[in-house]
Amino acid sequence: MSYTNGLDNPTEYFSVNTWTADDTTPRSFTGFGHQPDLLWHTHRGSAAINHTITDSVRGGDKQLTTVTNAAEDTKSHGEVTAFGSDGITVEDGTSATYPKLYFNDLDPFGASVGGEYVCWSWKETADAGFDIVSYTGDGTVTNISHSLSAVPELIIAKDRDATSDWVVYHHTQGNGKHLDLNNDEAVATDANAWDETTPTSSVFTVGENSYTNPDSRAMIYYLFAPKQGFSKFGSYTGNGNADGPFLFFGFSPSFIMFKRTDSTGHWVLKDNKRDTYNVATGYLYANDGAAESTSYNLDFTANGVKLRGTDLQFNASGGTYIYMAFAEAPFVNSNGVPCNAR
Repeated sequence: MSYTNGLDNPTEYFSVNTWTADDTTPRSFTGFGHQPDLLWHTHRGSAAINHTITDSVRGGDKQLTTVTNAAEDTKSHGEVTAFGSDGITVEDGTSATYPKLYFNDLDPFGASVGGEYVCWSWKETADAGFDIVSYTGDGTVTNISHSLSAVPELIIAKDRDATSDWVVYHHTQGNGKHLDLNNDEAVATDANAWDETTPTSSVFTVGENSYTNPDSRAMIYYLFAPKQGFSKFGSYTGNGNADGPFLFFGFSPSFIMFKRTDSTGHWVLKDNKRDTYNVATGYLYANDGAAESTSYNLDFTANGVKLRGTDLQFNASGGTYIYMAFAEAPFVNSNGVPCNAR
């Protein structure tokens, strides 16, 4: 199926990309469908390689990991040397032992786990509801400008300079709460993280908090606003049944991340490139470097996902959950053409 330009073709703004390492350097990866300003990538077969965040604002030699609260690392295990119009170019890093670990290592740590990688990538643009904001903290209540021209419903914040938890604002939890991307803890009440102030279409507020606004330290914030037919940030209640809830997105999803909020639970990552047919079973954890495994059964449909499992991580009876989801295709595009089901 062909689509018109814009959000009718979500790959112009977000895509799921997979590759097999070959140990060469430099190496270019193409076919992303857009300039990837944010890269979230990991090895699929090794429990020893952290999920890595690289972006065009901080630069391709700067890396953060969602698995721990560690400060920013500089190109020790490979770096992005070019953010191209359709992909990236990577080179070896400065580590003498494992210089290609994060991008192109055929046999990480000599563990015979293979060289399969996955990368989720976003283009920074208000058109798709995504903005990257770099800021030096001042330790006071502060309004920080963004460029979305819409109200962000998800904000992910990280102190680059120090050991400090990732802090997540999700609109369904309210402005007096936060979650930590690097752990499995339930939602926490915290009046200071966002100063109990809901973001607006031009600014978001950070409080007197060492995680979201540390004095004199470099911060990075990833902001997302929903776009019809492209992205959605919502919540649901589990039913504890193999015939689980149906989550309506208004698009056929390519990526979804779940998190239980009323109790402990991992950040579960699912996509339609590692699972190309229903029932989709493959998963990774954002907060845990474990190798890819199978569970959390669901169907990717033309307009959402149907949960088909009873695991407490994503469908406990009475459990409350949040999600972020991005499209492969809108349910019906601007020309009135419906999306194909799997």
